[in-house]
Amino acid sequence: MDQICDDLDAETAALIAVVGSLTEEQWRAPTVAEGWDSHETILHLGAADWFGHLTLTDAVSFAIAHGRLLKGEISLNELVGLEVRAMSGRDLWQWFLDGRTAMIDALRRRNPKDRIAWIGPEIGARSMATGRLMETWTHSHDLADSFGVEYPRTDRLRNIAHLGVVTRDFSYVNRGLEPPNEPVRVELTSPSGDLWSWGPDDATNIVTASAYEFCKVLTRRTPLIESTIETKGTLATEWMEIAQPWIEPPRISDRA
Repeated sequence: MDQICDDLDAETAALIAVVGSLTEEQWRAPTVAEGWDSHETILHLGAADWFGHLTLTDAVSFAIAHGRLLKGEISLNELVGLEVRAMSGRDLWQWFLDGRTAMIDALRRRNPKDRIAWIGPEIGARSMATGRLMETWTHSHDLADSFGVEYPRTDRLRNIAHLGVVTRDFSYVNRGLEPPNEPVRVELTSPSGDLWSWGPDDATNIVTASAYEFCKVLTRRTPLIESTIETKGTLATEWMEIAQPWIEPPRISDRA
């Protein structure tokens, strides 16, 4: 678990570089994610971290909170309490950092293959950490784009790309569709120039892209039609149009 947790720590550091010195006015400024300001974005990340720490450390309390969430009695952000939601930007930021540290510490104590109760089906501990990295990267980009900050492109993207590849079937299931049996090969150029690939060499459906573009499309930040991704075969194109490796209603390139 140390490698993925180290990567999550590094992604958190990249986020710190973007928002660590925001003024209170900037905390309430709208971001490129429609309907979200900086405060709401960090609250969202922090609430998911809080929920993650809860499932890793207190199964009974998690089950109660999860039940309320599934019944629609409360949202994830509301679970953390009104006092957190009402915090100033500076105080919320410290709350987020404390919660992030606690969650990563709890993850480091787990075996990568441990099954963890989560918002949807159980997931592996490593997959949970990867999901937190993916969401951190995604929302960090929202914030960086909002404040004109250049966000670093690193080989940590391999974690997000891999998550996207292994959740291909889920993108179909999430839309009530039957996942195709035919494989898709993915060939990505990493930020450092290496070639990353998944899938059989003889696949007739192929996705070719930079890792950065692949992850931007995967996380619904860039529509496929506006990206530089090249697809060969109907199934490759179809997947890239609906790819979404998280449990929420289907989204078409929005920013939530």
